[in-house]
Amino acid sequence: MAAGQDRAARSGRDAYRISRHLTTRWSDNDVYGHMNNVVHYSLFDTAVNGWLIENGVLDPLAGEQVGLVVETGCRYFAELAFPDTVTAGIRVTRIGTTSVRYEVGLFRGEADEAAAEGHFIHVYVDRETRRPAPLGDDLRALLETAFMEKD
Repeated sequence: MAAGQDRAARSGRDAYRISRHLTTRWSDNDVYGHMNNVVHYSLFDTAVNGWLIENGVLDPLAGEQVGLVVETGCRYFAELAFPDTVTAGIRVTRIGTTSVRYEVGLFRGEADEAAAEGHFIHVYVDRETRRPAPLGDDLRALLETAFMEKD
């Protein structure tokens, strides 16, 4: 980081509209004794896709549409490890014709500030052709419940 350049502050729980509780696993820890960075991405996927499935707008095995990740990123602020309990906060910051930007904060235990914050963009495509397809009405309505404009 260049001198004088501030790292963006991490968000609090109130910066997210949706919360999902996740558990870490024994295998999530790496040789350094904390959760490996790739596990954060798995938790992001688990949180968002679980929310979509529970709300009946995603059927990963037989639905006509699937969301493909086209961009992702993560900022790490504090360590997570097994046996931590993690709350994933979910917000939607962009809803396009065929794409969605999800942002996810991972909170350790009862912590008020995120241990990690990430984002990913899904482009929704037709399952068979893999061509972009407009978001369905039910999906769009659910996404709007999690929409938050960024400061």
